[in-house]
Amino acid sequence: MSGRADSPTQAPTEPPANAAADAGLIETRVDSRQVFAGRLLDVRLDHVRLPNGSVATREYVVHPGAAMIVPLHTDGTVTMVRQFRYPLNRVFLEFPAGKRDPGEPTLLTAQRELSEEVGLSARRWSQLTVIHNAIAYSDEAIELYLAEDLSSVEQCLDEEEFLDVVRLPLAEVVAQVTRGEITDVKTLIGALAAQQVLNGAWPRKPL
Repeated sequence: MSGRADSPTQAPTEPPANAAADAGLIETRVDSRQVFAGRLLDVRLDHVRLPNGSVATREYVVHPGAAMIVPLHTDGTVTMVRQFRYPLNRVFLEFPAGKRDPGEPTLLTAQRELSEEVGLSARRWSQLTVIHNAIAYSDEAIELYLAEDLSSVEQCLDEEEFLDVVRLPLAEVVAQVTRGEITDVKTLIGALAAQQVLNGAWPRKPL
């Protein structure tokens, strides 16, 4: 999952078109500087003008975006990964996911990660939703996809990537979510969103 964050001059995402209704809430950037640039994290420190005219600081992480895939087999099972996450010092059950490479459309990110992480290719793709998983301190957006009509391809993990590929019934994954056993937010939302689409409660968004 290669790729660097955008340049230090990038501003936060512009307010939505109906921002006039939120005028008493909007913060405006005064200045910005990059305080750390690593392989993954691009940390900024901005001064912002608050709605009352005073100035405050905002620390946040600029992120290039990511994709997550729910790979659904014809028997109702889904392919997932078990992966150690160092910040929390534990193994998590997750759907395959990865960060966008510079200039890469998010669907291509999803297709690449599905192949590299779990050795699968899909003939049918649908968009589930987009999540902003850390709105207090990052501009990261993760696009969630449903992948169907799967076939096997060669897995190609990064040198520093170690994971176990597992296959579980989607119903069991949803049950683990309801029991509080799955806490990775993208996986939790992806499982519930896929269930809603397959049950007909949400419209399918084929790509």
